[in-house]
Amino acid sequence: MDAVRQFVEVKNNTFQITLPEGFNAKRVEVIILPSDDKDSLSDDLKSLLDTRLEDYQNNPDDVMDFDELLNQLESEI
Repeated sequence: MDAVRQFVEVKNNTFQITLPEGFNAKRVEVIILPSDDKDSLSDDLKSLLDTRLEDYQNNPDDVMDFDELLNQLESEI
């Protein structure tokens, strides 16, 4: 799985994402999170999410139900 993480500036309620060469997906999921200091994710949550992404990239067949993942994340924080 290819994953792209970018921090972009929003101007007039719009933004543009340029995907890297070789990114061949025809459909993508977009999740928009504010990155203002007051709204940023905690370092612990960032670390946990980075670990989860790494785990998924290393073993994409080990997919977990979303609700189950949320329950697990809540218990780890």
